[in-house]
Amino acid sequence: MNVVLVLPVALALAMDAFAVSVGLSVAQKGLKRNQTLRLAFHFGFFQFVMPIIGWLAGLSFMDSIRDVDHWVASALLFIIGCKMVYEAVRGREKLREGAGDPTRGLTLVLLSIATSIDAFAVGISLAALRMNILYPSLVIGIIAFLLTLLGTSIGPVLGKTVGRRAELLGGLVLILIGIKIIIDHTL
Repeated sequence: MNVVLVLPVALALAMDAFAVSVGLSVAQKGLKRNQTLRLAFHFGFFQFVMPIIGWLAGLSFMDSIRDVDHWVASALLFIIGCKMVYEAVRGREKLREGAGDPTRGLTLVLLSIATSIDAFAVGISLAALRMNILYPSLVIGIIAFLLTLLGTSIGPVLGKTVGRRAELLGGLVLILIGIKIIIDHTL
């Protein structure tokens, strides 16, 4: 698969990571450099690994996975988005540093999986086409990493315009991405 074909696929797959990184950055009123790098690394790494896993799975049981990938991604984004909306509406105080950090722990893993489920599906498709997986996966991972960095840098600018309801907006963005995934796969 050449760069002319891989780059548009990589850009399309990275849009979820970009949108989530913007939403998190808005909700957190900006991310620190270590948070940004942690988020970009995880999103890029999962976007790199998931096509490989999908490719391997596609070689053995392609049809059974394709039917549920969008539901898993949508559910994960919906749960995390609802949690952010709930916390914004509830008006919780920001906890001490390190607590509730969406770039750590289970939240980071769930977001990484949710934003890379489509990459898993692309891996299955590449297996069906009997294409090599390493080069596309590498490009997909690098593009996701770079767009996550871009998204986290845009978030604080949006946060200043949105004001106090930034976390609400971030949660709604995640919910809308989840809904979009369902619509894209059911229409």
